[in-house]
Amino acid sequence: MKTKILMVALMLLAMTPAIQAKSSTKTVAHRGYWKCEGSAENSLTSLRKAHDVGCWGSELDIWLTSDGGLVVNHDPKTLDGLKIEETDFKTITKSKLKNGETVPSLKDYLKAGKKLKPMILVLELKTQSTPERNIELAKKVVDMVKSMKMEGQVEYIAFSNLVGTEIIRLDPNAKVAYLNGDKTPAELKELGYTGLDYHQKVLKNNKSWIREAHDLGLTVNVWTVNKADDLQYFIDEAADFITTNEPELLLDLLKK
Repeated sequence: MKTKILMVALMLLAMTPAIQAKSSTKTVAHRGYWKCEGSAENSLTSLRKAHDVGCWGSELDIWLTSDGGLVVNHDPKTLDGLKIEETDFKTITKSKLKNGETVPSLKDYLKAGKKLKPMILVLELKTQSTPERNIELAKKVVDMVKSMKMEGQVEYIAFSNLVGTEIIRLDPNAKVAYLNGDKTPAELKELGYTGLDYHQKVLKNNKSWIREAHDLGLTVNVWTVNKADDLQYFIDEAADFITTNEPELLLDLLKK
């Protein structure tokens, strides 16, 4: 009897690392959880919905208005065609989203997110039209995060290396990942990034990069993964984070 118990215990022990490795992948809702009733991309509702279903994090996109305001929106234009970089803050924040909410300010978004701890806010700083505006955006976002004492609840991502390295300079303790997919893990480590956040095709075409990143102490996020087979592939590859428009599907897969 003791021998059988010992064998079962050893089997469970052997299985534990595999279980932990699989479940260690975390779910990031892409632009919040918007593929559900009453929600819309980058809306305050999408942020709360991501929290309600149990996402580790919720991603959002940040632009700088013509007069230096910070707003949350994915595209360079609002739904009613306003160019964010050429329009003032007050006008942009009156523009409607698909669910009837208005384009949120970053401050309002952070205030809402602060109430949803421990969910992490993944802040994507959109590439602006000039280097000067990119620098201004980075400084204003980092300053706002610090002023709200949310450094421990946010991570930063950017396609622009100028933006990414400026965030690193402004806050050396910040978690910053690069999006553009054109740098090796070793190059990112040298630049001071804490992670890479690449399109799924980039990581499938460079199969060693996840392991190389982990060996260098970098985290790996992959976007935007929506199909079950692709989600399972990156779970099996031990991606630290998967950014998806289908958070409930990913959460279900992680339970298996």
